[in-house]
Amino acid sequence: MISEFDKSKIKGLILNDIARKGGKYVANWRVYKPVIDHEKCVACGLCISYCPEQAIEPGDDGKPVIDYRFCKGCGVCANECPQKAIEMVKEETQ
Repeated sequence: MISEFDKSKIKGLILNDIARKGGKYVANWRVYKPVIDHEKCVACGLCISYCPEQAIEPGDDGKPVIDYRFCKGCGVCANECPQKAIEMVKEETQ
């Protein structure tokens, strides 16, 4: 719990409610989608922590898995990835 230690030492804090998915399905209006290169990924979890829609979860190997139903294509995950393992690619039109 945060109150148990000195709060002045905290630089940032992100709390994810994994049980609550982002909300609405957005795949029908997304323009770009993130694609993960699992060879480059080191499973640091930053993309999972920073995803505003909580559309990324750790897979069985600890590496991220994207639920594209909830991903809005904002690119935050790609921007925060220190390994540059996430690339934003143009969504294919159907």
